Amino acid sequence: MIFAVWIPLLMPLLAVPAARRLAESLPPRPAAWLLTGCAALLAGCTTAALGLLATAGALRLPPVAALEHLSLPLLGDDPAVSVPAAWVAVGLLAACACAVAYRTARHRGELRAARRGTAAHPVSGDLCVLPDAAPDAYALPGGPGGPGRPGRVVVTAGMLRALSPAEREALFAHERAHLAGRHHLFLLTVALAAACHPLLRSLRAPLAFALERWADESAASRVGDRRLTARAIGRAALAARPDAPAPYRPRTVLAATAGPVPRRVAALLTPAPEPHTPALRTDFRGRRLIAAALLTCVTFSAASALDAAADLHQTVEVAQGETTGH
Repeated sequence: MIFAVWIPLLMPLLAVPAARRLAESLPPRPAAWLLTGCAALLAGCTTAALGLLATAGALRLPPVAALEHLSLPLLGDDPAVSVPAAWVAVGLLAACACAVAYRTARHRGELRAARRGTAAHPVSGDLCVLPDAAPDAYALPGGPGGPGRPGRVVVTAGMLRALSPAEREALFAHERAHLAGRHHLFLLTVALAAACHPLLRSLRAPLAFALERWADESAASRVGDRRLTARAIGRAALAARPDAPAPYRPRTVLAATAGPVPRRVAALLTPAPEPHTPALRTDFRGRRLIAAALLTCVTFSAASALDAAADLHQTVEVAQGETTGH
């Protein structure tokens, strides 16, 4: 077990670059699901590996071994390695648990504060207007309480003045796409996964870009004009001041002005490639290779964790059988 259990801890070194590369070649919606699912799976394998390391070391403690009726010589692995590794694993698990709890509590607290702060301002349907001069807009998710706590598109008076009526509709469609897709949960999932393995933090930037592109395409489809959507996003980004964001905006919500706006505008203005072209076929072959590599990494990580768990279970059974005379 001592060898297989390390694989889930090291596999993000290969899986994260592959996931980022593959996401770049996918449409926005599948790219967002890919990055989020990959982060969740790798974080789960990491947590399982740390738990197995901690369990293996705990079983070598005489009180635990006596309680479980284990023969220490039959537990395998060098105690000079397994016991210190177990203490490190326990510390890392505790740090992960604290980080996950802190980020979850902060997320909920920021959403509650934002809902309270915007509740006193005028609301028209799902639109909440803040009397702030700094141009900004964002999607504020609703609460888990159902229809009584719906999501809101929060926009400042400064942003409304910066856009034409048609551009405002495109901007509102963008933010409504964030609400409909519950995009803040994608970002929260990756943030919690990054608390379990630091390498997963590098998935947040490509995920945020994929979510913005997802909302861009939804808005373009809703208003029926890609150029108008691109112009609305570009003008909103030029008007917004990053150093003066709208009041009450939580950290895990997305805004139309976030991310690499020039890339997003260029994507909206670029026509889709014709099918069956040589360039498209070459891109598809490369995409398949990267997808196969990523699937191999994730599968190998999960299989290694399962193999380590099965090996530990078998070792415990052997150690228990010796002490009971079987």
